[in-house]
Amino acid sequence: MMTAEPHPNAPKHFPVSWDQFHRDARALAWRLAAAGPFSAIVCVTRGGLVPAAIVARELNVRLIETVCVESYAGSGVGRQGELRVLKGIAEAVTSGSHGGGQGVLIVDDLVDTGKTARVVRELIPKAHFATVYAKPMGRPLVDTFVTEVSQDTWIFFPWDTGLAFVPPIREGG
Repeated sequence: MMTAEPHPNAPKHFPVSWDQFHRDARALAWRLAAAGPFSAIVCVTRGGLVPAAIVARELNVRLIETVCVESYAGSGVGRQGELRVLKGIAEAVTSGSHGGGQGVLIVDDLVDTGKTARVVRELIPKAHFATVYAKPMGRPLVDTFVTEVSQDTWIFFPWDTGLAFVPPIREGG
């Protein structure tokens, strides 16, 4: 899970506007159209909620489920502790024709270290995993993504930011 404050070891910052995120999520849907069809989407909360809504609209998928994974609190800003599943995936999406995740699309905003992706993949190993952004450590765990950023880049998502003055680069901005 990402926080609004930058990781102290992340020297690169990548701010993403609502417009840019919408374009990137639609680009993800374009790539996924060829990989489907998908009969259900499982979004990884909370970051996967927004791209999952966009992808679901573009691919006309009506069955939407969430899986809620969090790091244990107290691990510090920008650090991920041990993971736990707060809410699993509904049986309607994991059994029957969807057994093991067959025909299911997992959507998240970002794969970083891959810890969350591993947990979700264990729940539905046959699902197709897609993220808007990917970092090198987590990239092997996803099937489809749009943009790769370096491991030392901190992504500022539009829901984590607000409009504020930014000084020119030469002045430390």
